[in-house]
Order: sequence, then structure tokens, then C-alpha cells
Amino acid sequence: MNKEETIKILKRYLPEGSVDTVYYWLEKKKIHFRISRKRSTKLGDYKPPVRYPNHRISVNHNLNPYAFLITFTHELAHLLVYEKYGNTVKPHGNEWKREYKALMIPYLENNIFPGELKKALMIHLENSRASSNTDIALTKILKTYDKKEYLTGAGSVYLETLSEGERFVFGNNRIFLKLEKRRTRFRCKELKTGRLYLFHPLAEVIPLNNTTNDIT
Repeated sequence: MNKEETIKILKRYLPEGSVDTVYYWLEKKKIHFRISRKRSTKLGDYKPPVRYPNHRISVNHNLNPYAFLITFTHELAHLLVYEKYGNTVKPHGNEWKREYKALMIPYLENNIFPGELKKALMIHLENSRASSNTDIALTKILKTYDKKEYLTGAGSVYLETLSEGERFVFGNNRIFLKLEKRRTRFRCKELKTGRLYLFHPLAEVIPLNNTTNDIT
């Protein structure tokens, strides 16, 4: 794929003003970049050139432009850390935090992000965590930029707003019981199978009394 075609695709997913920088990194590091289907367990990932000749980064296609850029930058920071340290440091240790912050600062200085989101990112960068998704305040603001077609739908609420012991519907009409919070996520029990799952506090769910499902 030539530069013109690549730029055209990147413009569909990235905020204005960030495309050239992302393209620069793709070319500089010879990254095999994939825009992935929606994945419920991760927003993106990085794979070093072990099984394949090139660095590989993927980002979920359904992210809004700001989340897409943040996720790409998160994975690019992993790449830079791998080049310097290999697998000798923690995945999200101080080395990664320094690289991630250094990559993000130019976007902040060039006002790529709107005001409220920029402020949340500046706070987030002071103590970057494993994922922007674990920063509740930042995630809430990022979600306001999501396209409507990617939202759960009418009647949906954030899981954190439900009380412990409440039932809710998630995914393909699967019914869960909200249990206690474990560190940053809530334990939830799928009623049909009895299996336990960990849910992000901002998972969009439908309280059972807001559905028309015939539950016995």
C-alpha cells in the first residue's frame, strides 16, 4: 500500500492533526499495522518481531478517533521499550510510562485533543496506568465521543451505577448478577452457567427491569 492510500485510511480513524505523526512512526519502525475487529478484552496490542520480521500493532476499529490515537500511542510505547530493553522490564513499568508520556506530550501541545479531554489526559499522564481504560475519569470523557452505532443502546447504564445484587443483561441477552468489587473491576456471575467474570465499571449494561425479556 502506498503512502497516499495509507494516509487516506488513517484519516478515517484518527483526529485531525495526528495522521502525519502516526504515519511517520509506521514507516520509521516498519510496523505491520492492523485495524482490528472489536475485541471485548483489549483495545489494541503490540507484538515484537519474534515470530514475524516486523513489529506488529493492532487497534480496534470501533474506537472513536481520540481513543484510537491514545491506544496506538500506548502500543507504540511498548515497541520503543522493547527496542531498548527487550523483555527485561515490566510491561507497564517506569520505562513504559516515560515513553508513553513523551509520545503523548506533542499531541497535547498541538491541541489535538479538545479541552476537557486534554485536561483529563494531562492528569492521566502524571501516573499512567496499564490502560487508559482503567482510568475511570478519562474513560468517561472518552466515551462521550463514541459513535452512536457502537453504544449498547436505549436503556443502557454504566455497571458502576447498579447496586450489588442487581441483575443485568449484557451482550447477546446474557443475564448476570452484580457482585462485589475486586480492585478496579466488579465480579459478576452469569446466571445461566454460574461462571464468574470481571467487568469494567463503565461496561454498558441494561438493568433487568429495563428489558422485555421473559425471565423466570
